[in-house]
Amino acid sequence: MDRTVKEGIKTGVTPEVTCHLFRGQTRRKETVAIPGELPLTIFVNGQEVATILCTPARLTQLVLGFLYLEGIIADRQEVGSLRVCEDEPIADVRLLKNEFNAPPRRTITSGCGSGSSFDAQPPVVSDLMVTSGEVLALMRQLYQQQALFQEVGGIHSSALADREKILVSAEDIGRHNTLDKIMGECLMRGLSTQDKILLTTGRISSEMVLKAARMQVPVIVSRGTPTERAVKLGRELGITVVGYARSDRLSVFSGDERLFVPEISISS
Repeated sequence: MDRTVKEGIKTGVTPEVTCHLFRGQTRRKETVAIPGELPLTIFVNGQEVATILCTPARLTQLVLGFLYLEGIIADRQEVGSLRVCEDEPIADVRLLKNEFNAPPRRTITSGCGSGSSFDAQPPVVSDLMVTSGEVLALMRQLYQQQALFQEVGGIHSSALADREKILVSAEDIGRHNTLDKIMGECLMRGLSTQDKILLTTGRISSEMVLKAARMQVPVIVSRGTPTERAVKLGRELGITVVGYARSDRLSVFSGDERLFVPEISISS
C-alpha cells in the first residue's frame, strides 16, 4: 500500500481580531493578532478517536506524535496514510493493520491534561549526564526560537535537544500538543528521542512526564513548576525533573544524579 501523508490546513495560526485599547484616559479601536485554536478530530480506520484543541500548524506531526504517545502505533511504518482535510478540521488515518478498537472518545483541551493511560510505563534507563550550565543555555536557545509567542503571546514552546543544541522545537496553545508535534517530527525524520533532553515553557504535569517516559527521554526541564504528581512519577520512572530553569538558576526535583558540577582546573 502506498503511504501518503497530506496536510491541508495552513491558515488561521494567527487570526486578526478587533479590540478596544484603553490607555490612561484614551480609548481606541485596533486590530491585533491572536493565537488560533482548532478542534481537530482524529479518525483511525474510520473510528473517531479524539478531538484535540490545538494551534493549526504542523498538524501532521501532531497527529503522528499523538498516535505514538498514546500507544496506538509503535512506528511510523504502521501508518498507511494520514490526511488532514482542509475544508473540515479532520485527520483521517489509515493503519496497515485492519484490526483496531478505538478507545473511548475524548476531547483534549488546550489547557488540561490529555488523560493518557500510561499506567505501566517502564523506567527510563540512560547514562546521560548534563551540567546546570548546559541546561540553562538550552533554555535560552528555546526562548530565541519562540517565533509565534513573540508575535501573539499565549503560546507554549517545547524542544528536544542534546547537550549542545536544540534538535526539534514546536509551539502550540497546548503544552501536551507540543510534545506530540515533537514526537511526530522525530518519527518523520527518523530521529531517536532516547538520551535526549525535553525543554518546555509550561508547567510540568504528570502527563508531560508520562509522555517523556514513552519517548525514553531521561531529562525534562521547564522554566515553570512541576506538579506534585509529576515529581512522584519522575522518581518512579527514573526521569530527572527540573523546574524554575531561568537566568542562572534551576531546581532539580528528581534524578539529581544526572546533573553534575564540572571540575574547574586551576593552573599553578
